[in-house]
Amino acid sequence: MKLNFLILSLLILFISCKKEEVKIVKEEVKVTSIDELLTNLEDSTNKDIIVVAHRGDWRNAPENSLQAIQNCIDMGVDMVEIDVRETKDGQLVVIHDVSIDRTTKAKGLVKDWTLSDLKKLNLVDGLGVETMHKIPTLEEVLNLSKDKILINLDKSYAIFDKCYTLLEKTGTTNQVIIKGNKTRGVVEKEFGEYLDKVHFMPIIRLPNPKGKEIIDDYLDNKLAIAFEFTIPEETELLSYFDDIRAKGASVWVNALWKQHNIGHDDEKAVLDNSVYDWYINNNVDIIQTDRPQVLLNYLRKKGYHK
Repeated sequence: MKLNFLILSLLILFISCKKEEVKIVKEEVKVTSIDELLTNLEDSTNKDIIVVAHRGDWRNAPENSLQAIQNCIDMGVDMVEIDVRETKDGQLVVIHDVSIDRTTKAKGLVKDWTLSDLKKLNLVDGLGVETMHKIPTLEEVLNLSKDKILINLDKSYAIFDKCYTLLEKTGTTNQVIIKGNKTRGVVEKEFGEYLDKVHFMPIIRLPNPKGKEIIDDYLDNKLAIAFEFTIPEETELLSYFDDIRAKGASVWVNALWKQHNIGHDDEKAVLDNSVYDWYINNNVDIIQTDRPQVLLNYLRKKGYHK
């Protein structure tokens, strides 16, 4: 009797499970096309805020590594900031420091190493632990990023002739922003042949008594895709950000460290995400961050990122 009851119970359970099929839905990050990213970049009045990952997703992979960049692509970051250096044999590699001391277990200046010797080294992570990741070439990074993510080339102004050759070779010229702490006249003289081929962004370090004059000169000549601001203290130029955007240029502010943003930095924002409201309230539409996933989650929740 007990056996029959057990069989009957199992049969009822089986029929019930068949009727109520359980569907497992895999949540995926919406893939934004490069055309959508470029449209947002070129429209300074767009509500969507552009998220830039500083040296890639360096908390989960070595900074400036291919994996750090791939992580950014996977999480839906809009742009990755990378640093370019030249080797002893004239090759371009992606590494921040002039030396390899901090990011590998070896010692010396990047310019004193050949590419083949650098490729024998392993990168270390943020804690200094050796990994299997290698120092990438700029060409490798461009090929990985092609049609997937925008790129800000830092430390590249003086060697941009060589950079541009690789941009053309990889078909990524439209994805790149170059920046420099120079006036419009100097940039046109030194960089003029490239200004109609790549996006240029002036850096404005505040306080600067000539800041507004420099900004207006760029705006009048329509040469700036955006302005990168360093804001260590309160400034009246904050009230000018909405005018800058209305005149066709975006406003970029770094969330990296407190001296960039009057104390509204990533580490404070990790404890209280509403710290990022300071950027929204001050008409900043490009934020460079060391916490890309935290910032993305918050902006998506607030309706400022797809």
